[in-house]
Amino acid sequence: MVVSVSRWPHVPAAVPVLEPDLAYLPSPVGGPMETGATTPALPAPETGPEPKELARRTLESARMTLVRRKIDAEYVAEVGTPAERLLEIAAARDADLIVVGSREHGLLERLLHRPVEQTVAKRAGCDVLLVH
Repeated sequence: MVVSVSRWPHVPAAVPVLEPDLAYLPSPVGGPMETGATTPALPAPETGPEPKELARRTLESARMTLVRRKIDAEYVAEVGTPAERLLEIAAARDADLIVVGSREHGLLERLLHRPVEQTVAKRAGCDVLLVH
């Protein structure tokens, strides 16, 4: 079974912004103030393919590789937290082995969250093979 999990797109949470207390702001330095100016419009965020479609594209690439090697497999496209979904699928299928890709992670990425392969290796109820 080959599984590809795409994360849900990140939607930033609304962050409350404090309005400045105008009484404490210094008055503008001399000179005329421009009036009637418009604020430039921000570009609309680019929308890419849906997460499920990204997972399907990854699976199609894997399928093409495995077909050339005459390996028959089941392909599953999922959306969610990758480590969680992989562990859930492995448990549901009573897997004997999970093979998960590993790559070099940058400092910021390591500080913000544990890499998928580390989470899977730590929490799996079966053997885990990390492929680098």
